[in-house]
Order: sequence, then structure tokens, then C-alpha cells
Amino acid sequence: MGSRDSSELNSTRKGVKRSYPVGNRLLATADSNCPQSLNSRDIGTLGENLVAEWLQQQGWEILHRQWHCRWGEIDIIALGRDEQSAKNRGLPNHTSPTLAFVEVKTRRRGNWDAGGMLAVTTTKQAKLWQTAEIFLSTHPDLANNSCRFDVALVRCEPSRPNTKPILPPLTAASSQSAVAENYRLTLQEYICSAFSN
Repeated sequence: MGSRDSSELNSTRKGVKRSYPVGNRLLATADSNCPQSLNSRDIGTLGENLVAEWLQQQGWEILHRQWHCRWGEIDIIALGRDEQSAKNRGLPNHTSPTLAFVEVKTRRRGNWDAGGMLAVTTTKQAKLWQTAEIFLSTHPDLANNSCRFDVALVRCEPSRPNTKPILPPLTAASSQSAVAENYRLTLQEYICSAFSN
């Protein structure tokens, strides 16, 4: 990480929760005196909120957000129908429930890691795998679902001060973007089954 990103990660994370409308839902962020003072964790949470909203628009149920254990944290755990996986198994008219463990990477312009994709290293993948195994052991009712690891790449850019904060609901046909504080967040890429063990 660059020195600027490190200092943002080490900045204080205190603040009052505040909500920003996005479609029919609210994005929650930490309150600050200056909108530019959002730290990396706050920006990451905004990115996760955008992806969670997008997944819900695609018909997925968000089961958990920022689920953590001693091995690490999973940003989003969602349950839905994986039509592509069913087709691959020769079941064109049948979709089985799938549990998606989603890693969200929110990056500003000029990042060093290809929009966050390079940050999902084999070490990070192993931690996510171990965390998912612990999640499944604590939720045996979900253990029989097929599982996959997805990666969502979100771009965060400063928005113009006159940009309206309320956008239409996110859909697959829309730009998959939202405005919160003075930032525009855009879902750049959603990679299904990005890695496996």
C-alpha cells in the first residue's frame, strides 16, 4: 500500500452513523465535518453497500455483512439462484440455491492493484476459504448449498458538488453507481466464481 492509503487506514474511525439515499435503500457512512475526510474503511463500507444493493436487485438475499471470525472477514454472504452453475451441470430449467461469499474491493483512481483484483492474493483467498468454512460450520443449515467465491470491484471517485445524491434504483441495465458524501461509486466488475480451492 502507498503511504497515503496506510495513513487513511490508520486514521480514527469514530463518528456518528449517517444515511444517504440510494434507490430505495440508504447508504450508511460515518459522519464527519468534512466529506473529504472519509477514511478507507468508510469508503470500503460504501462500496460494500453498493454491491449489496446490486445483488438484491439481482434477486439475491443478503444473509450477512462483514461476517468475521478469527481467520478473517467476509464482506457479503448472499443466498440466491445460480443459473449459470445449473446450466454447467446440465440442468437448464433448474436453479439450485447458491451461497456466494463476496469480497468487495473499493479503489480510488490511480490505485496500484488493478482496481483491487491484485489484492485478492492466494494468501487472501486461503483466509477467505477458511473463514467460509468456519461460517458453514456455525450455520449447518446452509452447509448443503453449493458455494462460490465472488469478487466485486468498485471504483470510487470524487463527484461534482452539484451532483444529485438520489439515483434511480440499481438494475442490471443501469450504470450500477451511487453517490454518497462527495463520492461517486461505480460497480466496475462483478466476477462470479473468481477463485476456488
